[in-house]
Amino acid sequence: MSLLPRRALLRLRLPAARAFSDAAAADKAVAEANAKWLANQAAIQHHALQTTDFWRKMSYYVCIPALAVFGTYVYNVEIEHKAHNQHLMDGNDGKLPQPPRYEYLNVRRKPYPWGMNSLFFNAKTQRDMSIED
Repeated sequence: MSLLPRRALLRLRLPAARAFSDAAAADKAVAEANAKWLANQAAIQHHALQTTDFWRKMSYYVCIPALAVFGTYVYNVEIEHKAHNQHLMDGNDGKLPQPPRYEYLNVRRKPYPWGMNSLFFNAKTQRDMSIED
């Protein structure tokens, strides 16, 4: 017998139907299945409550204090940076000194459609590329 007809015959065979000898056994099996399902649902709900409580505590006791500490740190660094820039501007007639014009920085082969500077050019903090030294 070739392989193809054998497969076709195996597919045609119907699975054996499960039968109970009496209604009491059927009711008992259904009740056991329902009890297992309810126990599983209760376990899932218990796990969800534990996980939710864990992440709530993690947010309140870890994340919020960490944000406050790092926010304070960044604020202090920015205050020092602003004071340093103010010191530089006081010695240069109110403008930040231009950094050295190294040939490998800000290479422009051709100008942008709006000019040599980037689209978000900030004259206070960036070198003006339209001015030739």
